[in-house]
Amino acid sequence: MGKNNRITIFDVVNYTLFALFTLACFFPFYYLFINTISSNDLSSRGLVMFYPQEIHFSNYIQVFKIPGLSQATLVSFGRTVIGTVLTVAASGFLGYLFSKPTMWGRKFWYRFLITTMYFNAGLIPWFLVMLKLGLINNFLAYVVPGIVSPFFIILVKTFVESTPISLQESAQLEGAGNLTIFWKIVMPLITPILATIAIFTAIGQWNSFQDTLFLVTDSNLFTLQFILYRYFNGATSLATLMQSGASENLANIQTATSIRTTVSMVVVIPILLVYPFFQRYFVKGIMIGAVKG
Repeated sequence: MGKNNRITIFDVVNYTLFALFTLACFFPFYYLFINTISSNDLSSRGLVMFYPQEIHFSNYIQVFKIPGLSQATLVSFGRTVIGTVLTVAASGFLGYLFSKPTMWGRKFWYRFLITTMYFNAGLIPWFLVMLKLGLINNFLAYVVPGIVSPFFIILVKTFVESTPISLQESAQLEGAGNLTIFWKIVMPLITPILATIAIFTAIGQWNSFQDTLFLVTDSNLFTLQFILYRYFNGATSLATLMQSGASENLANIQTATSIRTTVSMVVVIPILLVYPFFQRYFVKGIMIGAVKG
């Protein structure tokens, strides 16, 4: 009975701690949301804490009228989808090739790949390289630099090495080439690690704004996160401009706080909606991919 009581107490404490941790992770998003639909006057004065007050949805209507926001959304979606697909494809195939002992120069190329993880030339050399490659004011600047990721390739290589080699050998005996083996045999087996890489890459692409800051001056190529960055810095002046077309009701007049919270929600919601579809692969993929090096 005493042992059962100790287990029960442990379970209660364990569940309580995890519940509090979950609440701590969830509350910032909830806080942002209730401030976007509450009275802007009360929100700007910090009076909206646990539940919405004087609910309205004019903030979202006004924020979507921000010049360039729709174009920035398309650019962000485009770089996220294209960048994720290319990175996952390259990581998957290169990780598979590095797991093959018969690959030409395998040890040299693998060590060369790992070496790039330890050295960084710095911002100015990186900018000069991008300039020489013609990636200034070019959409490809968002996707090309991240196609080959040493960390992701290592994860895939480790994952492939944990799968039964007999399946690949059987396919080779039937005359299948590397592309066929990868596509029909290896790809279905490494879906968990590829889904994990897709999560990491999609979040990284969606949240990135520094490449836009350094490489892009064409407003047609601005990303949603870059728009968020600019409006976070200039939210007060933007609110003043937007108030001219708003209602005289204090609850609906745009403020710096309302713009910051609403734009933040617009940026965060899409990635939150995508994540649950990949979550079931996440734990399995990252754990198996890290078993051995």
